[in-house]
Amino acid sequence: MDITFLLNGETVTAQAAPTVTLLDWLRTERGLNGTKEGCNEGDCGACTVMVTDASGARSLNACILFMGQLAGKAVRTVEGIAGPDGALHPVQQAMVDHHGSQCGFCTPGFVVSMATAHLNGRSDHDDQLAGNLCRCTGYAPIVRAAKAAADAPVPVWMRDTAPDAKTPHAPTSADDLAAWYLDHPNGTLIAGATDVGLWVTKQFRDLGDVAFLHACTDLQTIDVTDNAIRFGAGVTMTQVLDAVAADYPSYAAMIRRYGSVQVRNAATIGGNIANGSPIGDNPPALIALGATLHLRRGDALRDVALQDYFLAYGKQDRQPGEFVTGVTIPRGRDAHRVYKLSKRFDQDISAVCGGFDVTVSDGNVTAACIAFGGMAGVPKRAAAVEAALIGQPWNAQTIADALPAFAADFEPLSDMRASAAYRLEAAQNMLQRYFADLSGVSVNVREVSA
Repeated sequence: MDITFLLNGETVTAQAAPTVTLLDWLRTERGLNGTKEGCNEGDCGACTVMVTDASGARSLNACILFMGQLAGKAVRTVEGIAGPDGALHPVQQAMVDHHGSQCGFCTPGFVVSMATAHLNGRSDHDDQLAGNLCRCTGYAPIVRAAKAAADAPVPVWMRDTAPDAKTPHAPTSADDLAAWYLDHPNGTLIAGATDVGLWVTKQFRDLGDVAFLHACTDLQTIDVTDNAIRFGAGVTMTQVLDAVAADYPSYAAMIRRYGSVQVRNAATIGGNIANGSPIGDNPPALIALGATLHLRRGDALRDVALQDYFLAYGKQDRQPGEFVTGVTIPRGRDAHRVYKLSKRFDQDISAVCGGFDVTVSDGNVTAACIAFGGMAGVPKRAAAVEAALIGQPWNAQTIADALPAFAADFEPLSDMRASAAYRLEAAQNMLQRYFADLSGVSVNVREVSA
């Protein structure tokens, strides 16, 4: 397959299978070894590249970025961060000045992330670098370097214009995708590849027929009304974070810990839901909001409550040839909260993630929607807990009385992230945290002190 894109300012046409990763192609076909292979699953950031298209420049993980996603885009690796005449980019010079590199393995990824953030005018350096892991330098000198370079002008060579190139294996609309998927019901749909990429890099699977969804611009819209927000399935988690920040700051704070900037720049809300992971962080938050999922098969459209989409582990209410087109959430649910518990604060898979939305009228609970991830084979509502709350006074005694109901709702498993007993107690603690939160007590884990 011929794939034409801009590489460090030069138009190239690569002959590569669509599911070859950019990381492998750069290192084996171009000899661009500055892009490192670390975890090969999108966690460490050593493979970070900058990709520019019509929506702007963003940092992405080359290890789970397929060649089929690059046609008509511009890619800049660490070798292209310095100028054509060898002049250092401001972030490179700052890394030298502030001693931001020791062993150097992680440095190329840091530099690309910093250069992309610099181009985009971002000053939230801790957030922008949360997807780049360093094990010897320590982050302080690297963050100092990012701050030192922040006010320097963006070098002219960093502003790429992507070439006009057709994208192979990529439907250009939901209509095209619907027709293709009916003809290839066993095919693999690839949006951000933050999950599917690991099927290749870790499981060495042959994906067979594939369709890349990044050209379906009609699946990438966000429609906001007075009462609801509708996300197209192709909306990235970076865009979701921005869209929900004003209405649901607790949800946005959880998304901030959802992967890294590189992962959120690629991952889509539709892909996260469609894959049906029992430990995905989106479904509990969305179920607690009463989200509606939109599906399409051919010309047939249907809606399903998100909580009913997850049937059993690895099984969802989705027919062959049917795909997610979007998800809608209501606005104005001021009592909605999301709590994520993981061993590492940034970029870690949850042991437990809970979504809460309780309605209180005249001091009594009149409605409750509580959902968890990590507690069962699917994201699941806590029906017994909800029943224990509804009709009762909204006070500490009611919360205490409801805690035993968690054992009726969930029989969690023990694994490397947490034991079953720990998960059950953590879920109970989250309900108490929710009550404290709505009572005006600070529950931010970075602010609470003894």
